[in-house]
Amino acid sequence: MGVHREHQQAYRRGDDDESVAAEARAAMVRGMVDDGSLDDPAWRTAFEEVPRHLFVPYYFVGGPGGPGGRDRLWRDDPDPVRRLRWLRGAYADGALATRLRDGELISSSSQPSLMARMLAELKVREGHTVLEIGAGTGYNAGLLSHRLGDGRVTTVDLDPEITESARTHLATAGYRPVVVTGDGATGCRRRAPFDRIIATCTLPAVPSGWLEQCADGARILAPLSTGLIALDIGDDSHGRYAEGHFLHTSAFFVPLRGRTEEPGLPVLQRIGGLPRKALENDLFRFMLSLTAGSLDPHEALSLWEREKRPQRERFGITVRPARQWAWLDDPSGPYVWPLSSAGS
Repeated sequence: MGVHREHQQAYRRGDDDESVAAEARAAMVRGMVDDGSLDDPAWRTAFEEVPRHLFVPYYFVGGPGGPGGRDRLWRDDPDPVRRLRWLRGAYADGALATRLRDGELISSSSQPSLMARMLAELKVREGHTVLEIGAGTGYNAGLLSHRLGDGRVTTVDLDPEITESARTHLATAGYRPVVVTGDGATGCRRRAPFDRIIATCTLPAVPSGWLEQCADGARILAPLSTGLIALDIGDDSHGRYAEGHFLHTSAFFVPLRGRTEEPGLPVLQRIGGLPRKALENDLFRFMLSLTAGSLDPHEALSLWEREKRPQRERFGITVRPARQWAWLDDPSGPYVWPLSSAGS
């Protein structure tokens, strides 16, 4: 699709800033190519041509100067050194805290390499329509619009301040997907059906209402239980369902707010007496989170050790309208754990 280059010149503080941004963006892309997170030529072009700094006019970094002990870097800082720090930081391969409320992080711009991996796993094709849950800064919607075209991308967020700023950032960069203020747990019925649904916020469970908004052969990609679940839509004699495995990578996002605020994955409890080495293991904590409320933590440790410390890819989820469950190796096997049927 077109790159809207003429619109991307809307923000200028001078040729020096543009030169620095272009250089930093190219370095970010090279780094993602080198680490293997960006190997699709179409997505590489999107990351090369969608300017991330337009989507993060300010963000917070650790320090004493801002809310919650954070320092704010912004594009209009009169100090050229701090302004340069803002501009280069916008193209670091890391998440950026972009919105705080009472010291709590409520919105961020995700790590670009993780975004690239998620977009690759979404497996979009020309002509697909995509629903994004969690508008954030609008950067991810901009990448999707670059690849698919504005009219095929819908992004939803509960917070009107977030959707307003995302819409502004997108327009500044030359993109105009549909930006909706609403509860992402309910999807966006008026724009359905969708070929792909991608969430950029952590879910407690997969909202079952999304299933009916999916086209045949659709795919859902979402953060859940410190991992990323990739679900394919199918139909059988019992009706529509979604099923799939977790990806290898870990993932930590701001939680989804709205109807699914009631946790589908209860807070970890009763972990006293578990070996410290196990509790410090990322894979075991993933399993603890996934099975919380269904499996005693000590039983989870026994199973984890008996199954030779299974990687995330061995776990999966099945979602049906009335219920959903997590499983190890086989959705009909001996190791299954119910999840909350969020949104049903």
